Amino acid sequence: MSKFDNFDFNQALPLITEDTEFFPLISQEDEEEMNNEQTPEVLPILPLRNTVLFPGVVIPITIGRDKSIKLIKDAYKGDKTIGVVAQRDVSIEDPQFSDLNTIGTVAVIIKMLQMPDGNTTVIIQGKNRFQLQEELQEEPYFKAAVTKFEEVRPKLDKEFKAMVSSVKEMAMQIIQYSPNIPSEAGIAIKNIESTPFLINFISSNMNGTVSEKQKMLEVANLRTRAEMVLEHLTLELQMLELKNQIQNKVKVDLDKQQRDYFLNQQLKTIQEELGGNSPDMEIENLRARAMKKLWSKDTASHFSKELDKLARMNPAAADYSVQINYLEVLLDLPWNFSTKDNFDLKRAQKILDKDHYGLEKVKKRIIEYLAVLKLKHNMKAPILCLVGPPGVGKTSLGKSIAKALGRKYVRMALGGVRDEAEIRGHRKTYIGAMPGRVIQSIKKAGSANPVFVLDEIDKVGNDHRGDPSSALLEVLDPEQNNAFNDHFLELDYDLSNVMFIATANSLSSIQPALLDRMEIIEVNGYTIEEKIEIARKHLLPKQKELHGLKSKDVNLKNSVIEKIIEDYTRESGVRGLEKKIGAVVRGAATKIAMEEEYNINFGPQEVENILGAPIYDKDLYEGNEFAGVVTGLAWTQVGGDILFIEASLSPGKGKMSLTGNLGDVMKESASIAMAYIRAHAEEFGIDYKIFDQWDVHIHVPAGATPKDGPSAGITMLTALTSAFTQRMVKPHLAMTGEITLRGKVLPVGGIQEKILAAKRANIKDVILCKSNKKDILEIKESYIKDLNFHYVSEMSEVIKLALMDKKVKKPLDLTYKKASED
Repeated sequence: MSKFDNFDFNQALPLITEDTEFFPLISQEDEEEMNNEQTPEVLPILPLRNTVLFPGVVIPITIGRDKSIKLIKDAYKGDKTIGVVAQRDVSIEDPQFSDLNTIGTVAVIIKMLQMPDGNTTVIIQGKNRFQLQEELQEEPYFKAAVTKFEEVRPKLDKEFKAMVSSVKEMAMQIIQYSPNIPSEAGIAIKNIESTPFLINFISSNMNGTVSEKQKMLEVANLRTRAEMVLEHLTLELQMLELKNQIQNKVKVDLDKQQRDYFLNQQLKTIQEELGGNSPDMEIENLRARAMKKLWSKDTASHFSKELDKLARMNPAAADYSVQINYLEVLLDLPWNFSTKDNFDLKRAQKILDKDHYGLEKVKKRIIEYLAVLKLKHNMKAPILCLVGPPGVGKTSLGKSIAKALGRKYVRMALGGVRDEAEIRGHRKTYIGAMPGRVIQSIKKAGSANPVFVLDEIDKVGNDHRGDPSSALLEVLDPEQNNAFNDHFLELDYDLSNVMFIATANSLSSIQPALLDRMEIIEVNGYTIEEKIEIARKHLLPKQKELHGLKSKDVNLKNSVIEKIIEDYTRESGVRGLEKKIGAVVRGAATKIAMEEEYNINFGPQEVENILGAPIYDKDLYEGNEFAGVVTGLAWTQVGGDILFIEASLSPGKGKMSLTGNLGDVMKESASIAMAYIRAHAEEFGIDYKIFDQWDVHIHVPAGATPKDGPSAGITMLTALTSAFTQRMVKPHLAMTGEITLRGKVLPVGGIQEKILAAKRANIKDVILCKSNKKDILEIKESYIKDLNFHYVSEMSEVIKLALMDKKVKKPLDLTYKKASED
């Protein structure tokens, strides 16, 4: 549809002199050549809504319909020739072929422009007229068979020449009576040589309706068309003369209110002519939408003031679009609209159990929240923070919670967020201002009580643009978030009904004040038994569906899944397991696609053929047959793992060396262990001279991986004692715990992840601090039935439990010292 549809003749004439490239003057020879051009038998048809194209006339049109955009792009790549036909009814958005007039104009695309607002504008020039015969194509755009519409040229007698001269003079008089049209436009009209082009140009740009212009286009006789144009110009000239007479008789100074009203009415008319809404209509639409909102009196009053401010603004002002955007954001927010919670607790429990295997703590907390909400009917939503290694289902748990509650679900990724404005929004006075991502997400959810997942909250950064963690304090404080203030809104928004669920891999990088406002729920890693169930119930069916296989195409027994878990993955979650299962399923898909025979019940050999040789060795405890080698348990960001600590002695002067990319805390544990052994050497049967005559070297393998933390304290103690006494450590044994100089063993964290790592490594005995017994009691008994736990409180107890009486060789020789030292 044209950006200049139904454009007034008085407004269109200046364009002739302003841009001669787009509005050239056609000579008599050009017009004759154009009229003699052959009309194609088949043309793509472009419907025009508010304008009529005449031969020789150049007009810009803005393309908005999908069909029209496709037609223009295809034509622009080809011979650039199209057929242009006006609609019978301008109110029809998507016209059918029967809604088009039968007479149109062959047009050539001169230019295609991409406008700053994203629309496509094309400049087209009419050539000659045609008549529609038959529709040949409807999609993706109209194509029709056409025939040339022959024009009847009158004899150039005196009467016709006088008529054309009158048309020119009348057009120039209209320009003269219209002060907004430059006088140069009259000169341009006077210089048009071609009579048909003159009639067509004035017909195209005169102040008439589409139907009036279409009637002129359908007139074959040029004389008759000239008479119609002359009649229309005469009426227009009479109206202008009358208007000027009235203005000359009544010259009064309009006050500001009258002037604004007059200008607004003119602007309203222009907007309607351009096919858009007038400012008054936009304001009324906003006011009507506001009547339906369920907001408070303060919010309604604020909106009313801002709307009145918009009504006083000049629509051409830069702030006008900013103000409209602000009001639309206020209207789009779900101020007091909330979805109804589903209080069927048994249904909620079934949904949580179906979607996620294990995670009992989280499920219990959600059921508790639903139970209290069902009894009280009004409760501040909890701020839960799910902490655990990657791949354990923290993020996807949010969707299940939303499904169980019957609420909307929205997720905001916080990884790498460094700008405070992303949380609180920008001041609306800034160019390109927007609400913060919290408000945007609520707007997207369309509900005031969604389940809102704040993903990777431990990865929020900060720089010179502010501290997003501090901005989140108000969002996640149950005592404050009922009046969250976004800089863009300039109003308090109630977030107390939103159920926030944050996820994190580690608590160490979360701001303490922010951590204090959340309820921490640990989501630990899965045992092998849990992973088998998850793979069987969730991962394998999901991968079959993703790869287009039916349930009967692939079958993995529990033993095969266990092999994949033990030999090809080492993780707390199941993300890596899902990738390996996906690889197995792709192997089956390849066989099916190549129509090759394969064993549906994949066995260990088939899995190994697809995944290759096993990556990990589960017998990680091997190596304890050497004195000074101890297996410890460690916590990492991807879950639990085991590590070895090796201690060896060599003749020297009692120096201690530490290698293996150790942190300061771990080095301190080695120093404490060494000091304790020196102080209790007699108790362990160690000759005190050894400490002055032998150097100690402690090494933790996997030097590329940084290691730190106090939980390796008793492991360091056991390794050093084993080296000094040359007593071996008991096989299938691992330990974790912090030590002190006074000989105490202190509790450490990450127990469940460490125990799962021990079980994966085929460890049988685990030494822990007595205070960590409560962590073991929280683990299902079926998951730890093969493990023996030894609880200690003194460091001496660790040595008694960990070391065997058997020595690997004779006691260290202390007689090698030089005779001069005797």
